[in-house]
Amino acid sequence: MAKIPTSEGQIPFQIPGENNISCSTYYKVFGDLARDAPAVVILHGGPGGGHEYLLSFAELWPRYGLPVVLYDQIGCGASTHLPQMEGNKGFWQESLFVAELDNLLDHLKLREGPGFHLLGQSWGGILGVAFAASRPRGLRRLVLASALASMELSVQSIQLCRSELPMNSQRVLDRCEQEADYESQAYKEALTVFHKMFVCRAEPVPAELMLAFQHLSDDRTVYGTMYGPSVFKCTGSLRSWSSIPCLPQITAPTLVYNGEYDTSRDISQEPFFDHIPRVRWITFQGGSHMCHLDAGGLGERVLKVVGEFLMQHKAVALQP
Repeated sequence: MAKIPTSEGQIPFQIPGENNISCSTYYKVFGDLARDAPAVVILHGGPGGGHEYLLSFAELWPRYGLPVVLYDQIGCGASTHLPQMEGNKGFWQESLFVAELDNLLDHLKLREGPGFHLLGQSWGGILGVAFAASRPRGLRRLVLASALASMELSVQSIQLCRSELPMNSQRVLDRCEQEADYESQAYKEALTVFHKMFVCRAEPVPAELMLAFQHLSDDRTVYGTMYGPSVFKCTGSLRSWSSIPCLPQITAPTLVYNGEYDTSRDISQEPFFDHIPRVRWITFQGGSHMCHLDAGGLGERVLKVVGEFLMQHKAVALQP
């Protein structure tokens, strides 16, 4: 797996409407952005999970000649943290991260020449849909990896997963949630069972995914404010979010994928397939929410499917 970036740095980011808050976005580039090939910009999940668990997609550079850009969204990782904004639902909105993505694209000059592709995983898919629906200049192709079309459908998906947990784990979750106890050892153990069944089925848990969990644990400002105290309790600024009305506005060819055991079940993918004009949907058998990290060759299959889909931009460009 390619882990040594060609370049990395910090991009100044001035938050719209917040003249007294100056931030910076940490990014990594794998490959040559000057090459005549669209860069693949990777949008991580969480929100607040950081970029490391998506590093396997850096292999798109040596295998397909596609430069790859990963970055930490503000509020996590090596980008600016804003703990003073915890609980401010008006501040932590999808529009903030769209503005940050716009800023990154402008700084790296990715709208010019061959343009760019977007790959959004989980919450990154929410961000990718919002951005793609604005029909941004330079966007060639969109990949929605275990994303969700609306928070209502996501909650239903997660409840389906929860109903498949061992009864003992379900009882622990029920009891702890009634007591608003999200920090006890019993709750954490039940959550670990959920993670192993539906979030990532690889054993042991990949080190890069452990880094994402660590980011979410070290600073809960973004996740806690936008989502809530637990994956099973959405009370944050995303609570009523839905992409469904804007899906017909996405003109970029789109690949949608999820896993058989994904927390993003098929019900949360169906609107993508029904409403995005140019779309392909794949469900990976045996896959979890982190298909790209799952064992048994699944990660390799995901990379191949994504790489081949993104390379189709060449065939499209050659059409009269």
